[in-house]
Amino acid sequence: MPVLIESLTANFPLVARIPSIWLQIAVVGLWLGIVLAIAGAVSRLANSDSEVVRKIVHIGTGNVILFAWWFNIPAWVGIGASVLAGVTTLLSYRLPILPGINSIGRKSLGTFFYAISIGILVAWFWAVQKPYFAALGILIMTWGDGLAALIGQRYGKHVYTVGGVKKSWEGTLTMALASFIVSSSILLAVQGNTGLTWFVAFVVALVATGLEAFSWYGIDNLSVPIASAGLAFLLTQVL
Repeated sequence: MPVLIESLTANFPLVARIPSIWLQIAVVGLWLGIVLAIAGAVSRLANSDSEVVRKIVHIGTGNVILFAWWFNIPAWVGIGASVLAGVTTLLSYRLPILPGINSIGRKSLGTFFYAISIGILVAWFWAVQKPYFAALGILIMTWGDGLAALIGQRYGKHVYTVGGVKKSWEGTLTMALASFIVSSSILLAVQGNTGLTWFVAFVVALVATGLEAFSWYGIDNLSVPIASAGLAFLLTQVL
């Protein structure tokens, strides 16, 4: 993706006059626009329930952390966007700003925690120049939690309850598998195919899966990404 920015600035003089940070933000904005357009189309044309639409947004928007990592977007941009999204989300619980995203049929601050976790991880791992750990944590939440909810809702036959919240073993196994794939893929990309890579990915997947089961008020959208990223970082430092 950075090659695309360089190509645009090299071949189009007018584009070259635009600061690269604004081009990067424009690409991120374009991606978010595409995600929201897809979610809107699915909602209108496929008559999907609100959970499917929410998870399209949940999974699609979480991937902006990859753009932030690949483009080396400044931390203040990610933190600022996180704060703005968090405030907007809090307002939406009182006002009809994001009705399709927040209407999940139960009391939850999940969308708010989702936004705040991104800001926390960007602030943490941009400061130590290891943004890929932020990507690891956010993508585990994005793909693991998102797919676990969809699979559990549609195919979950073996149900269990944690603190009054219903879960399914099908959804839990999906969470574990997605978390392992995300962790191992990112660690393979940055530190290669080593025993440590697979060990860390396995441990992180287990911990993320355990935390996802405790989802009162959507707290897993905060605990899962922060614990996953922090644990992966700690293990790679001490082992």
